[in-house]
Formats: sequence, structure tokens, C-alpha cells
Amino acid sequence: MGTLAKSMSQMEFTVNQADLVKELGLSQGVVEKKTTIPILSNVLIEARGEAIELTSTDLEIGVRSACPAKVSAEGSVTVPAKKLLDYVRLLESGEVTVRLQENFWVQITAKRARTRMVGMSRENFPVLPQMPDVVAHLGAGMLLDMIGKVIFAVSSEESRYTLNGALLVVRPDSVIMVATDGHRLAYVEAPYQAGVSSEVRALVGKKAMGELIRLLSQQEDPNSILDFGRDESHLFFRTGGRLLISRLLSGQFPNYEAVIPKENNRVVVLDRDAVAGALRRVSQFADERSHAVKLQLATGELKVSSSSSESGESEETLEAQYEGDAVQVGFNSQYLLDFLAAMGTGPVRLEFKDEQSAGQLCPAGADAPQYRYIVMPMRI
Repeated sequence: MGTLAKSMSQMEFTVNQADLVKELGLSQGVVEKKTTIPILSNVLIEARGEAIELTSTDLEIGVRSACPAKVSAEGSVTVPAKKLLDYVRLLESGEVTVRLQENFWVQITAKRARTRMVGMSRENFPVLPQMPDVVAHLGAGMLLDMIGKVIFAVSSEESRYTLNGALLVVRPDSVIMVATDGHRLAYVEAPYQAGVSSEVRALVGKKAMGELIRLLSQQEDPNSILDFGRDESHLFFRTGGRLLISRLLSGQFPNYEAVIPKENNRVVVLDRDAVAGALRRVSQFADERSHAVKLQLATGELKVSSSSSESGESEETLEAQYEGDAVQVGFNSQYLLDFLAAMGTGPVRLEFKDEQSAGQLCPAGADAPQYRYIVMPMRI
């Protein structure tokens, strides 16, 4: 071990403080904060050529990114990821020099600051798979928007394994993303030429979706392209020199097409902000466990109401262009608010059949994106 430490102690590089902070920030959602495997709390730093490569993983998700650097001596070491970011973030802007010393101590020098951190050998750091052949090319901005439109509908119940992620469907002329927790389903489709000749399907885990949001939100070019690949057990997303690796969720995703209502003949178009405001106010008096509210649709109006023996009752009436038969349906108010927050501005279209059938919400207008949300009713 002494010989190994001596040979590795030559690693040295100089990097821009802002660049290092930016790349280290990507690792924070991946590294384990509380783990029985200490090495998983570390980021692997590899210096070679004209860059350093940073790798972090929790064995489910892995992130690898590069940062330009002046490499005086090549080598590698792992360092506590959070501590390193917290410290480097506090340094003044400018150059930061990192030097590996004996017994995996790491010296950090920046202007008048001198710090030493305890590192660990890379020997026990997991080896991440390499990016395979690219299966499809996806628009980074498009994928970021699609994830935001469905991630809230992903199940958080660990027992429902196949619902712990969203289904990504890449077709020759479109991309689809669907998520459901069994009580609601979010579906979004975008026309796109992804370079595939036949349909490709993959289940993307919720944590991977969250890390993709972090990754894609930092893209300076909204038109940048993301390379998507897969092997037998992993999904790969690469953009701008950064690579996200996720374990592939196995199992059969539900037949989402069978869930989409075909006979919701009671339709009303409302102002999104007005509905959201009414729901937020009325739901203050809904049952704290079910969050149930009642929607009553009648000629010229939509009435939103709730009641609870513990807190009281509330009711609001919204003007609505509706002349069909009256119908009343109970829904989880938080489910409705999740969609209204994700859809953005503009009018919203509500579709109902009867009080036992699922309701559907979607942005109104012919030019609205192909975005729909199905919510199962509640008994009130």
C-alpha cells in the first residue's frame, strides 16, 4: 500500500473554482448522505489529459462529468462529495489547485487558503458501465418539459415497483412519457424525429427523472441534443459532456391507452388560475387524509366545495360555459392542483362522464400540447 500511495501522490491539477462548483453540484443528488458504504459518499476524481472527470453513484444512479483543468500529474482519488463542494463553494473565484499526498490526503490550495482533506483510494469505488451505442437523439428542452409534466404522478410506494418510474416511448415521429400511481395518470406526447426506425420503450425511475431535471436545467442551449442509450440493465443519458446512468426498472408498465377515457361527454373550459385559486381555498377545509373536494357542474357554473367535521366547510362558484346535464364528482384536490401547476398558463379543459368514471383534464385550445391527465373519482 505504501508503494501505491507513493505513486499516486503525484496527482496534481489546477481548475477554475466556478467550474468545479458547477460540476460538483451535479453529484449532490446522487451521493449517499447516510450510507453503510462510506465510499458512496465520495466523488471519484480522475485527472488526465486536459480535464478532470468526476464520478458519483449510489449504485442506482451514476453521474459522470468532466471539467477543464491544467493537469500537472495524472492520477485519481475519492473525496467526500458534500464536504468538498461546501468548501470549494466558499473559496474566492479564481484558480484552485488540488494535489494528492500520501495516504490519500488531498491538499487544496487557492490564493491564501490551504486545506487538507481525508480522501480514500478508488479501489473500492464502483465501476460504472460505459455508454453503449446511441439508441435515440432527444431534445434536451423537450425532455425536461415532458418530465415536469408527469413526474408528480409517479408512485412513491415501493411495493408498486413498475409504477416507481415513468414510461418513455420513443417512436419514429414522436416521443411519449406516461406516469401513474394507480389513482391518476399523466400523459404527454411531442412530435419529434428521434432517429429511431421502430418503437423503443424504457421505464425511467423517479430518482433518475429528478437527476435529469437537475442535469437538463443547466443546459445553456435550449436546443441541445441528449443522446439516449441502453443495455440489458441500465439507461444512459448523455449531454454536454455529462452522463447520467440509471438502473433499468424491470416489469410491465400498465396499458395506459386503456385508461384514457373515450366517452367523457360533459366538457367545460375554465380559466386555469381561477380553478386553481378556488381549489386551494376550498381544500383548506377538506379532510386532511383524503383531500377530497366535490365538483358540481350545472348550467352556467362549476361549483367547488368541501367539508370536514374537524375544520368546517367551504364552497366557491365559478362561471362556466356549460349547458349539458348536471353532474357531480369527487376528486383529490391535490391531484388536481398538481396538474394545474404543471400545465402552466392558459385555459384548462375538464371532461366528465359521471360520478363513477375518471375525469380528464388537458390544456384547452387547438394548439395546446398533447398533454392529458386522468384522475380517478372519489366517493364523497
